[in-house]
Amino acid sequence: MIKLLKLSIIIFFLKLSFLKAEIIKPSIEIDPTQVVKIQLTGLMKNDSPYKDKGIEQTWEFAHPNNKKFTGPLNKFKEMIKGDSYKMLIDHENHEVKQIFSNNEVVVFEVIIMDIDKKYFKFKWQVEKYLNNGPLENCWLTTVVSQPVPMGASI
Repeated sequence: MIKLLKLSIIIFFLKLSFLKAEIIKPSIEIDPTQVVKIQLTGLMKNDSPYKDKGIEQTWEFAHPNNKKFTGPLNKFKEMIKGDSYKMLIDHENHEVKQIFSNNEVVVFEVIIMDIDKKYFKFKWQVEKYLNNGPLENCWLTTVVSQPVPMGASI
């Protein structure tokens, strides 16, 4: 009986570590559009396969300077679930359109339809991380504007 309990506990922690391993990490191979789509897709399926995975995925691609203002992770989760950004959680669909680009900054217009079939527009900015270290030359999110309501779907 004790062996079975120990085995069950080991399996539980292996599954938990496997689920955590599914978070996509920043890489120089991930382009700016992919960064935004990775974040939006995570938020669209926020609690799959575990609670707040989408928010954790979004946090992973936040620029370190951005994390200083929005972090730590628990504070970031509260912010995303707050009135300003809650429409991103479990939204129905999204469109991403590049509106500005240079070698260090790319800005997108993002339109989402939330679970209540209401549309919101955001400016979503990613920047290339130019400091030394593991994030060097990775594209990371620096700004997500306040949402602009655009009305409801017909």
